Amino acid sequence: MPERRPGWGGAELTAPHVWITLGYRSVEHGDGEAVIEWDAPVEYCFQGSSGPIVHGGLVTTLLDTAMGGACHSLLDRGETFLTADLHAEFLRPTRPGTLRATGRVVHRTKRMVFCAAELHDGDGNHLASARCTQVLLPER
Repeated sequence: MPERRPGWGGAELTAPHVWITLGYRSVEHGDGEAVIEWDAPVEYCFQGSSGPIVHGGLVTTLLDTAMGGACHSLLDRGETFLTADLHAEFLRPTRPGTLRATGRVVHRTKRMVFCAAELHDGDGNHLASARCTQVLLPER
């Protein structure tokens, strides 16, 4: 059996990196799933009439990172991937506070990995969903 890759978002990262810059925390990682938490600060929001709302690009980045972690957990050492397609749906405004993105592999072929993710707030409210296609790249 091929050797699996080391962790996603682990201690080996150094600044600057999205994990460090934003302060992501890896909660779970393995077997086609990844769970990431982020304490979204009010400074990364715009002020809507109903209060602060986290920028949609940051919401999408968190979902993409969770799906990437899920994909990464199934790769063999030497394999890598790129996101070829990403679709996000915003179900309700995302407010500052602890956010949890759960990504999972839906299907893997020899050359592609299809993933999905959901974002929830600290009260368990479903805020956003995403799907992506990851293209596996040959080892160089």
